[in-house]
Amino acid sequence: MKTIARSKAAWVAEALRQFERPLLRYAAGITGDAELARDVVQETFLKLCTADRAQVDGHLAAWLHTVVRNHALNVRKKESRMAPLLDEHAVPQADGGSGPGIEADRNETHRLIADTIRELPPDQQEACRLKFHNGLTYREISEVMGVSLGTVSNLIAGALDLLRRRLRTVLDPVREA
Repeated sequence: MKTIARSKAAWVAEALRQFERPLLRYAAGITGDAELARDVVQETFLKLCTADRAQVDGHLAAWLHTVVRNHALNVRKKESRMAPLLDEHAVPQADGGSGPGIEADRNETHRLIADTIRELPPDQQEACRLKFHNGLTYREISEVMGVSLGTVSNLIAGALDLLRRRLRTVLDPVREA
């Protein structure tokens, strides 16, 4: 019996090591609050501790993201706040090895991308966060969001198309100068 308990504890510990940070970013994107996100993720891992491993193995990432999503949406609703749907900390940071001009250009590009993402409908924002911040597959995103694979593909393609057009509009005049 102790071996089974140790095995489950090791499984949960490995899941925590692998998924805690991406889940915190995801929950923060939904709740708009780092403290609430920590609570949501903590509750998710407590739920994992009591979950039947056989029912979760094989789709652990999708299961964790689904539990976080549902709990975070409930928390957000309870808190009656609108959540900023982009985690500011997820925007890549400069490597520090570039000059001030390059750094300013990079920061401006990041700001433009962040602003464009904020303009997307919430479902496109969520699909993009799950894909690009959390590294989920389209199938896993489909499970988490409760939509078809085609819908996931359309959401991400539409978001990327808008981002591409927006960046082209802003950056092309700069290149021509």
